[in-house]
Parts: sequence; C-alpha cells; structure tokens
Amino acid sequence: MPQDETLIRPAREADHAQWLPLWRGYQEFYRVSLPEAVTASNWRRFFDPGEPVHCLVAERDGRLVGLAHYLFHRSTWSVENICYLNDLFVDPRGRRSGVARRLIEAVYEAADAAGSSKVYWLTHESNAAARLLYDQVAQYGGFIRYTRS
Repeated sequence: MPQDETLIRPAREADHAQWLPLWRGYQEFYRVSLPEAVTASNWRRFFDPGEPVHCLVAERDGRLVGLAHYLFHRSTWSVENICYLNDLFVDPRGRRSGVARRLIEAVYEAADAAGSSKVYWLTHESNAAARLLYDQVAQYGGFIRYTRS
C-alpha cells in the first residue's frame, strides 16, 4: 500500500485491542516482558491530559500497523521541554513501506507544535535495519547509555 494510504493519528481509547498486539510485538522484539500493570498504566496515561506521555498509531485499511510513544520532559540544557521518542514499532508486515518514517515525522510535528527544542530516542546497537532509517532522519550523537540494574 502506498504510504499516503496510511493514516498517522493519535490513539483512541477504542484502539486498545489493536494497539495491544503491537505493544507486545515491541516487547518481544526487545526480549522483554513488562507486567500487565505497566501496560495498563501506559494506556491510561495516553488519555490523561495531565500526563506528558502520548501515543500515535499508524492505521492502514482500518488496521493498526504501527505505534509511536513519546513524552515531553524538562532538561537542564534548554528552557523548553524536550521530546523523547520512547517506543517505535511497526508490524513486520508493514515494514519497509515508510510507516516508521511517517511516525517519526509525526513525532517531530508534535514536538514542534509543543515548542520542543529537541527530539531524541535510543535503539539497540544491533538494530541495523532501524538504524538505516534513523541515520536518514536524525543525527547519531555518539552517546552510550548506562542503566542502573
């Protein structure tokens, strides 16, 4: 399907049943399993106007084929909030069709509309297919992430 037939839009509460398999597919890709309480909390946050967390979905022929979760937060390096693209996932059947690029561009648009000075995200170094796209739409800054276990 041509990319112009894919609609990128904010998630709706009625999307839960189609969003959930994408969310689980994302977790499977990264070999993690989050507690159901985390999943339920995320879904509630997307629809709470007091939360800085948002969900975009890609819809094709009435079926969700991708998701992007992003949030705004303060930074000691800017006055404006910055935007963190927390999760990006496209169903394997919808990959290489421009959906991921369109989701990233939609996050960029949301960040611009919110007056955010920066959009950033993380990916695993082994995610070569995604990095091919990321190198086209963003700049790799050379940072290495450390996490407290």
